[in-house]
Amino acid sequence: MNAENTPAAEPAEKAPTGRIVLLTTSHRVAPGLLSWQAWQLLHAADEVLCADAAHPQLPYLREAGIAVKEAAPTARELVDACADGGRTLVVLTTAEGDRRLTDGLATLAGSGRVAMPDLELLPASYDLPGARLLDLVQVMDRIRRECPWSSRQTHKGLAKYAIEEAYELVEAIEDGDRDELREELGDVLLQVVFHARIAEEDAEAPFSVDDVAGGIVEKLIHRHPHVFGDDTALTPEDVKEHWQRTKAVEKQRESVTDGVPLTQPGLALAAKLGSRARTAGLTVPPPPGEGIGYDLLTLALRAEADGTDPEAALRAAARTYRDAIRAAEGLDQ
Repeated sequence: MNAENTPAAEPAEKAPTGRIVLLTTSHRVAPGLLSWQAWQLLHAADEVLCADAAHPQLPYLREAGIAVKEAAPTARELVDACADGGRTLVVLTTAEGDRRLTDGLATLAGSGRVAMPDLELLPASYDLPGARLLDLVQVMDRIRRECPWSSRQTHKGLAKYAIEEAYELVEAIEDGDRDELREELGDVLLQVVFHARIAEEDAEAPFSVDDVAGGIVEKLIHRHPHVFGDDTALTPEDVKEHWQRTKAVEKQRESVTDGVPLTQPGLALAAKLGSRARTAGLTVPPPPGEGIGYDLLTLALRAEADGTDPEAALRAAARTYRDAIRAAEGLDQ
């Protein structure tokens, strides 16, 4: 084929000189709390578009004098709108972005047949650490209202699940499975948020998840004067001693055993009592007696004094015993 018969390349369209900015905002920050760069862009833009009429920032942008047009243009329509006069268009989206627009703009740019305006992705606000907890609170609130099972649950009815999830978390920790650990932490966190949501409905003494979080924040600050105050703590033992002393003052406890839940597993209970006594500087030998219960108590106290968690030690031994049983059954790998 000679040059005369070679088809001419399809010319690219006239290059627009405009600018398209996809402005992403997080719904997890206070409405109107945008970066200074974002506010400058919004005031200078020729047009601000938003496809979501319920976008949480819209009322505050309009209050600030930003004219926002509720529209959902295609990528091609945006490019065409920039072609005349070098206009700057701002498209307001959520932090997750708008895949329809980004994919469409990428397709046009990659075709080589369309001269594109300047494209920019500008985060107008950022999530703070822990911001996804707000999503969990919102999801839990809706589930409590709309789910036939969840809407009928009570603190007492859910209590067993808190225990189960705590044990599953411990198992994930001991197995060293990071994915399982992340999932089980989420399940435990769900129990906290669920109970807090139920507590909001109490007619006599309601409280919310904010009250729960606020309470533990105050407690942590008060019990860590070596971090938030002028005290010093050079060893973990110093921290633990101060913690126990502060708790005794806060709770106005008469005995170091006050506040120890007697319903916890036996070995853990024995170790906790031994720890309380040792931290208080008390030397209390195991009570005299015969039988397996006293033998286990003595072993648990000895383990605690040696820095060993008797519950964890027994679980580890039980796992080994389980493997031996499976081997005897011919099930070992």
